[in-house]
Amino acid sequence: MAGFDDLPTDDQALRALRASSFGAHAAAYAEHRPDYPEAGIRWALGDIERPTVLDLGAGTGKLTEGLLALGATVLAVEPDAQMRTEFIHRYPGVATYPGAAESIPLTDDSVDAVLAGQAFHWFDRARAYPEIARVLRPGGVFAALWNEDNLGVEWVAGLHRVARSAASLPGIQNLEFLPTHPQVTDFGFADFERAEFPHSHRRTAASLTATIGTHSHTLVVTPEQRAHVLDAIAGYLHQTPETADGEFDFPIVTTIIRTTLRD
Repeated sequence: MAGFDDLPTDDQALRALRASSFGAHAAAYAEHRPDYPEAGIRWALGDIERPTVLDLGAGTGKLTEGLLALGATVLAVEPDAQMRTEFIHRYPGVATYPGAAESIPLTDDSVDAVLAGQAFHWFDRARAYPEIARVLRPGGVFAALWNEDNLGVEWVAGLHRVARSAASLPGIQNLEFLPTHPQVTDFGFADFERAEFPHSHRRTAASLTATIGTHSHTLVVTPEQRAHVLDAIAGYLHQTPETADGEFDFPIVTTIIRTTLRD
């Protein structure tokens, strides 16, 4: 874990550090991260019936869970060995491969859809797009999904401000420009479509604090800085009427972008 004083000052280097921070916390990630709404996954897949889907950057299988529930055949690619181990523990029947978006270990034209849950913002898109296009069958779908805090809810916006750390970056997911990202059409894809789906995550003050503790901006700082941020989050939640006692639904907006590989 990088120290507070030796965090990279370059945004790209900090992004790379954050992208590689999850493996040591794979079990907590699997326990505390939210799933994805069924309606959103259905929209991402479009009209494809019982597809073979590549879960790209599969992590511990949060998206795979929803895909399997819809009857999809799932292939999983995950670069981090510890995350992959946790995935295999939870989904031993799913074919799982080491690899990355920039080098996908599947054959050409082998899947009907490629989905990336909470991962696309880490990809080197110039290298990932041609790989995704290569493994997709003509007419196949590529979609990326993100669960985001619903900042339209006042107490959630307040939590968002409290939860920042020294490693926080503005707009790390870059969702505002992704639907018009110019490179996508260079590799045979149509323009992105975008949709949002309301979602929620059943939490307590303690478990929501633990969830935020699996976010990369809390993983790469010093133990002291991490403890300070998590203590501030817990204090805020215990003082906020909506979250002070017992369970509550944490409001989420699931944002999805989708494109199709032209025939």
